[in-house]
Amino acid sequence: MKRVALVTGGTRGIGAEISRHLHEAGRQVIASYAGNDAAAAEFAATTGIEVMKFDAGDFQQCTDAVAKITAAHGAITILVNNAGITRDGTLSKMTRDMWDAVMDTNLGSCFNLCKLTFDAMRSEKFGRIVNIGSINGQAGQYGQVNYAAAKSGIHGFTKALAQEGARFGITVNAIAPGYVDTDMVRAVPADVLQKIVARIPVGRLGHAEDIARGVVFLTADAADFITGSTLSINGGQHMY
Repeated sequence: MKRVALVTGGTRGIGAEISRHLHEAGRQVIASYAGNDAAAAEFAATTGIEVMKFDAGDFQQCTDAVAKITAAHGAITILVNNAGITRDGTLSKMTRDMWDAVMDTNLGSCFNLCKLTFDAMRSEKFGRIVNIGSINGQAGQYGQVNYAAAKSGIHGFTKALAQEGARFGITVNAIAPGYVDTDMVRAVPADVLQKIVARIPVGRLGHAEDIARGVVFLTADAADFITGSTLSINGGQHMY
């Protein structure tokens, strides 16, 4: 029986590559998305991966989605919390709504879906949780107090939950990507992007598959002695 994997934010960017790699590794993958129906439909059509629309930051929507997936495929035993948004601005310009939106989606989604899948993983005596953090949760970033706080919170959440899951065969790890050549990063002005790349010792932006390969590694059955870790995949930009 295939392991059932849920990847939030799994139809675009890094999430899409994670979904593809897990699918190629033989997992039954469900890729969630929040709003872009056209992109999700295209992703499903080209990959054959099931997609499901729900807001990972909304506990009730997550409850309904997990119940639907479990009824169709069985217990979710691989969870990749990748959903994330940005609402950038300096603190003086940041509104409470900008803060709440990022915290609910980026950090709240980790609580929601870990809460809703953890008991089933415990019953199965197997679980693999990977939470996608960020270099900016490790080093901070100007104009991103909300995003940096949420991603830093993911790293602490990971270490705490790993201690709860270890004796049940559940590993909980994080990946902290550096700057990856997604649409968001490619939209950065060329002169700014050049300065970013100049700070990366390997001399290039990351690729989404760099992150996806890390997820496949951490979710493998054989990765049972790795838990509570943060894997930094950033080309040496921040050695933490």
